[in-house]
Amino acid sequence: MNPNLIDYAQNPMLVYWETTRACALSCRHCRASAQPTPHPDELSHSEALRLLDQIAAFGQPSPHLVLTGGDPLERPRLFDLIAYAQSLGIKVSITPAATSKVTKEMLQKLKDAGIDSVAFSLDGSTADRHDSIRQVPGCYDQTIQCARWAGEVGLPLQINTLVSRETKPDLRAIYQLLHGFPLMRWSLFFLISIGRGAELSEMDPDQGEELMNWVYDLAQVSPFQIKTTEAPSYRRVASERMKHDGLTPEQIRQTSVHRGFGIRDGNGIVFVSHQGDVYPSGFLPLRAGNVRIQNLTSIYRDSLVFQNVRDIEHFEGKCGECEYRKICGGSRARAYAHTGNPGASDPFCNYTPKTRILVGSA
Repeated sequence: MNPNLIDYAQNPMLVYWETTRACALSCRHCRASAQPTPHPDELSHSEALRLLDQIAAFGQPSPHLVLTGGDPLERPRLFDLIAYAQSLGIKVSITPAATSKVTKEMLQKLKDAGIDSVAFSLDGSTADRHDSIRQVPGCYDQTIQCARWAGEVGLPLQINTLVSRETKPDLRAIYQLLHGFPLMRWSLFFLISIGRGAELSEMDPDQGEELMNWVYDLAQVSPFQIKTTEAPSYRRVASERMKHDGLTPEQIRQTSVHRGFGIRDGNGIVFVSHQGDVYPSGFLPLRAGNVRIQNLTSIYRDSLVFQNVRDIEHFEGKCGECEYRKICGGSRARAYAHTGNPGASDPFCNYTPKTRILVGSA
C-alpha cells in the first residue's frame, strides 16, 4: 500500500503501545518517567490480546505496531503477544532498553519471533556523554554491544537520538560513529519538554532551522535513512530544498521524505499507554479514551481529541495560515507543551508564511 494513499483520519500508520512502565534505566529525557517495577494497573495479558484485536480491526492497510515502554522486555509473556500479533498480520517493531536483558540470544529470539526491526537509543558519541543522559554507568557500552549484536543476527536496526541543546554539539560525532554499524535508520527525536524531558532544553528555532538543513544535506549522502520525530517543519525545509534543486512535484512525491508528509500527532500516529489510555502521541497528554471500555478504532476515528488535532482548520497563528500546513502542520505536542493549546503554532518553527491561508480554504 502506497503511504501517500492512506487516509490517516481512518487508519494510523503507527500504533505505539507502552507495554509497561517498568525499566532499569532512569533517562533524563524519559517521556514516560519510567520506574523500576511494573505499574499495578497495567493491561493484563487478556486485555493486551484484546488490544491487538482492536489494532487488527483497522483493516488494511494494517498499522505497524511499535512495542515501547519503559522497557518492553520487562513485559510478561511478551513473546506470546508478539506471536498473536503476527497471527493477525500485524508487523511489530520493538524498542528495548539497553540493559543486561538484551543479549545476542535475546535478539536472535526476537528475530525468530518475526520482529520487523529493533531500535536502541544513543544520545552521545562517548560513554561520558551518553551515560550522563541515561544516568546508568555502562549504558553506552551496552548500547554499542546491542547494536553490534543486532547486526550479527540480521535484525534491522534503528538508532534513536535525542535532539536538544545538550546533544546538538555532538550530533556530527554520533553520525560518524553510526557508520560502524549495519544501520537501517537514524531517527532524530526533537525534545518535547514533558516528563523528565523538562529537565533538558529545547533548541531555539534558528538552531532548529540550521540543524534541519544539515539533516537534509546529510540525507543525500548517508548510507542509511534519516528521519525526524516531533519536527514536522523538516518537511517544509525539505520541500523548499528540493524545489530549489529543481525537482518537479512528481519527483518530490517519489522521495522517501514525502512518505512522511502529513503524518503527525493524531494523524497517522496513535499511542496506547500501559493502562490502556489512548493519546494522539506519547508526547501529547490529551486523553481521548481507554481501550478497556472503548474500541481503539472508534477512539482514533471519532473522538473529538483526535478530530481536533488532525483538523488543520483548528490550527491557530502561523500554523493556521501557513501554505505548508497540510504536509507539516507543526508539532501539536510542542504547541501544547508550551501553551496548553494543541491548536497553537509550533514555537520551534521560525518560518513566516508567504501566503495567508483563508479559513475554510485548502
